[in-house]
Amino acid sequence: MTMQFDIASGKAGKTSLAFWAAGLFNWLLVAALLFAILAFAGEASAQSPTCTGTDMVAELRDSDPELHGAIEAEAAETENGENLLWRIEPRVAGGKPSFLFGTMHVTDARVVDLPEAVRAGFEAADTVVIESTDVIDQAAMMAALAADPELTMFTDATTLRSLIPADDVEMVEARLRERGMPLASVNRMKPWMLASIVAMPACEFDRKARGEPILDLMLAEDAQEADKVLAGLESVSDQLGAMASLPMELHIEGLVETLRLGDRVEDVMETMVVLYQAERIGMFWPFFRAVLPSGEDGQSGYAAFEETMVNARNRTMAEAAEEFLQNGGAFIAVGALHLPGQQGLVALLRAAGYEVTPEPL
Repeated sequence: MTMQFDIASGKAGKTSLAFWAAGLFNWLLVAALLFAILAFAGEASAQSPTCTGTDMVAELRDSDPELHGAIEAEAAETENGENLLWRIEPRVAGGKPSFLFGTMHVTDARVVDLPEAVRAGFEAADTVVIESTDVIDQAAMMAALAADPELTMFTDATTLRSLIPADDVEMVEARLRERGMPLASVNRMKPWMLASIVAMPACEFDRKARGEPILDLMLAEDAQEADKVLAGLESVSDQLGAMASLPMELHIEGLVETLRLGDRVEDVMETMVVLYQAERIGMFWPFFRAVLPSGEDGQSGYAAFEETMVNARNRTMAEAAEEFLQNGGAFIAVGALHLPGQQGLVALLRAAGYEVTPEPL
């Protein structure tokens, strides 16, 4: 039987965690899009908080070298898994090169402080393209939510409490109270939407409350200040619809398991930041798979998430990117999870006929 890393104890075991780990990376952008609208921020601290999480990959290296080695081996075989910045040659003779950059949707200074090569590619671009320009357009967010309330709220007799397994209700209520969100106050909210908020560590939540921008928002604001053309590859409705289309039981499981983690969600965030800094984006999926539950149900849930929230969106974004890449001079910034693998954006753009090469940082 495959050994799995129990992030609750830091040891290997036959633990059943959930697909929440795979969802966290994408949930962070959803949370950022929703943050300005939801009234859960409370008062921000006087100083920017520091996260105190532990790198779980390093922890795993010590506690289970065999599993760590298997993850490393799988990551090494992942196509296009060791670079955040990619140069894309234009199809028009004499055109400027474009750049594809993998982001992480957080406010952490280690992420937001751009390497010189990334900043140079950004400054040289005429057009900046992000996943969704709705990240800077609260009116668009409000319009999308109002147009289809079913995406975010239960509009019938269903409630969160009615869907949460009986054995987990007490834990869920306690953890939500700790977050200042009594279950009664969020009982009509779709579980994926609530999970988008509770998946953020308290330190990240507080930084957002202070108005510190995630990397994607910073790039968008810098583009506007520099009078660059700003465009998006998706709409917020696309993103909300993709998330809402996944089976309800997966969303409930993701919410319950995220709340069960408690403060250890900071360890997940720290692990993602460490891997991101090292440009080990090919490690994300192998690591996620190592902590997902064993068994057919867990694998099918993982596959559904990967296809809906990553692969299908990769195809959509690659197609939408074409108009910006034809003449060159574009800087395209999307979540780093969308870059590696046979169905990642780098491979898809190469298949579309573009010359895409890694650019060292």
